[in-house]
Amino acid sequence: MNIVIRVIITAAGLMAPLALGAADTQSRYIVADHSAARAALPFSDAVVAGGALYVSGTLGLDPKSMSDPKTARVPEDPAAEAKLAMEAVKRTVEAAGYQMDDFVSIQVFCTDLGLYGAFNDIYRTYFNGHFPARAFIGVDKLVRGARFEVMGTAVKGPH
Repeated sequence: MNIVIRVIITAAGLMAPLALGAADTQSRYIVADHSAARAALPFSDAVVAGGALYVSGTLGLDPKSMSDPKTARVPEDPAAEAKLAMEAVKRTVEAAGYQMDDFVSIQVFCTDLGLYGAFNDIYRTYFNGHFPARAFIGVDKLVRGARFEVMGTAVKGPH
């Protein structure tokens, strides 16, 4: 019986922050990109929930290819693609009222781990202070022939 009481107390203690968070905030859905290619996709660019911003996987699509959702593609140059991906992430973050330095965690999916250094050369220019925690993950393929997909979580305030 003592174990059952401990489990109930522990479960109640774990649920209290969730209940408080739900009462304090409402989710906001962010769509920063209003292109035809983006409008056809079934997800938000980001969601603000519980004070955190969750940024969806973002590609570095060539703006010249964005008029038709079926033809949107990344540029030939990997550095240009990395810059476009980071610019798209930045637009989304700023549309939600956050800054790049509010990121606490970022995941980068990449189809060629040999591009690690080239990506880092672009990536480092988007942060002024400490860098967020990050994973650079090798994958076989990404949609639309992309080499990079960037997603992350941002939280306002001092980190």
